Amino acid sequence: MTMTRRATGRHLPGAGTPEASAVEHARAGMLQEARPRGRTRIGADVVCEALLRQGVDVFFGYPGGVILPLYDVLGDYPELRHVLVRHEQGAAHAADGYARATGKVGVCLGTSGPGATNLVTGIGTAMLDSVPMVAITGNVAAALLGKDAFQEIDITGITLPMTKHNYLVRDANDLPHVFAEAFHIARTGRPGPVHIDITKDALQQETQARHPDEEAVLAAIPGFRPTIEGHPRQLRVAAKLIDEASRPVILAGHGILLAQAWDQLREFAEKTQIPVTHTLLGVGAIDETHPLSYGYMGMHGWKHVNRAIQSSDLLIALGMRFDDRVTGKVSTYATGAKIVHVDIDPAEVGKNVSVDVPIVGDVGRVLAALTPRVAEKRPEDRATYFAELAEWRRESESRSWHGSGAWRGGLLSADYVIEQIGAATDHDATLVADVGQNQMWMARYAGYRRPNSHISSGGLGTMGFGLPAAMGAAVGRPDKETWAICGDGGFQMTLQELATLVQDHIPVKIAVLDNNKLGMIRQWQELIYAGNYHSSHLLGPDFLKLADAYGIPAFRATTPDDVPQAIAAARAVDGPALVHFRIADEQNVFPMMPAGKGLSDLIEEWGGADE
Repeated sequence: MTMTRRATGRHLPGAGTPEASAVEHARAGMLQEARPRGRTRIGADVVCEALLRQGVDVFFGYPGGVILPLYDVLGDYPELRHVLVRHEQGAAHAADGYARATGKVGVCLGTSGPGATNLVTGIGTAMLDSVPMVAITGNVAAALLGKDAFQEIDITGITLPMTKHNYLVRDANDLPHVFAEAFHIARTGRPGPVHIDITKDALQQETQARHPDEEAVLAAIPGFRPTIEGHPRQLRVAAKLIDEASRPVILAGHGILLAQAWDQLREFAEKTQIPVTHTLLGVGAIDETHPLSYGYMGMHGWKHVNRAIQSSDLLIALGMRFDDRVTGKVSTYATGAKIVHVDIDPAEVGKNVSVDVPIVGDVGRVLAALTPRVAEKRPEDRATYFAELAEWRRESESRSWHGSGAWRGGLLSADYVIEQIGAATDHDATLVADVGQNQMWMARYAGYRRPNSHISSGGLGTMGFGLPAAMGAAVGRPDKETWAICGDGGFQMTLQELATLVQDHIPVKIAVLDNNKLGMIRQWQELIYAGNYHSSHLLGPDFLKLADAYGIPAFRATTPDDVPQAIAAARAVDGPALVHFRIADEQNVFPMMPAGKGLSDLIEEWGGADE
């Protein structure tokens, strides 16, 4: 194990824990119309007031010409912490990670033109994963709109397909209501991003506009009334199917975490004695040591989980959308099962698979109403079923684990690295994945015990997500250790945020799983494209020297014996730290469901395609 010798910066506390949000909100209420001393109140003041009223304690941004009026007044609002990122995409991903870790609305900020378009990837990531976010951009003065002014772009047109709603504000008097609506829309129903674009003159305009109360906000958007209660008839039908099923399986999705319904899920599963599987974004919905926790499903999920789904007679889908990476070929998906689908978004129910009992509503409220309606089961009532599942699990897990910590030729095994990080942090750290092989290894092997301890870009699969999202998660939950688990490819897309970690004293620990490859691309090329390894070899820097250039302590592990020492050394650093794990070049993630195939067509490292 080797390391750099540069000292780290002092760690300063970041934003408060979720429990402090009520106090912050009350404090913000007292400031709602507080005019800055010695000057008139302008639109930029209204923006700051609105953020405080919504309980915002931190936001992530990058200044530019048309947004400078907002930065000009920020010093008058010391309750608002601004984190200066090194790229606007980093701001959007940081707001996303903050929202996922805290359950609050994340906020990011950019200027017009390229500043606004740099936010787009992060906004799209939040949209596909239903993450509550408000993205604020500045634009040119209203008189210049549509005239191709310097750094003008139709950012509202660009973000329209990837937001729940968006606004173009030309008048400062509209700002109070717009911000109140935006936060309400972002956090209620199926959460998601809302974009607010504000002209420069609106930020500079004097205004006496007051902030609305909640009733006024609801009155202004009468069409936005998400259904949150399950229909009683559908609940009765679902309860009957659950009582009659002999091989039921619960599919827990991201909606469980968004609704904070993990307790309701556990109570429902325990009463019915139904095994709980989870999607990629549903990781953490149940403690993985719970006897009814069965594991991760889908394209790179556990074979025993996929086998249980395929052999089930009832699937109870909770807050998940039957993504193609979960189902594979739909015509072969769980053909013997009836499906109960609970989701707050009616557009998702029946969109990808046909369902027998659709239930539209908040998954926590639905489970609370459904649980009293179902019959109580004992473990012995499902003894034969559980014994079969246990045997499948033993076989599956024993064939997937490189227990020595080394892969072929003694090279470092990535799954061992992930397992060691999970164990060293007592399975209580917030782990944030980048995208690719590292993402799948992290989901499979870290071992999760609490909700919101796993953060990953699922729907959009955004490389470069890991480091800035971990930055936001660490700021939002300073009480939890935070690790960014990155491949060498994804890390190099947003590594400029190392400077943000240092400048703002954000103590993210970074694990770079370096195989000198775009690992998932190389895996597909090996298995599907006959070994045509075009453009998958990746030249990277000396990661220890790179970290040293930013003043970040760094460590290297190349053998299994190095791994625990390197992790411990990074954890001992009071601030950000990086560990470079030199893993095997050709280690693949198995099992794998090829595109166009079904859950019964997994490719396994040891035997090719299943029969």
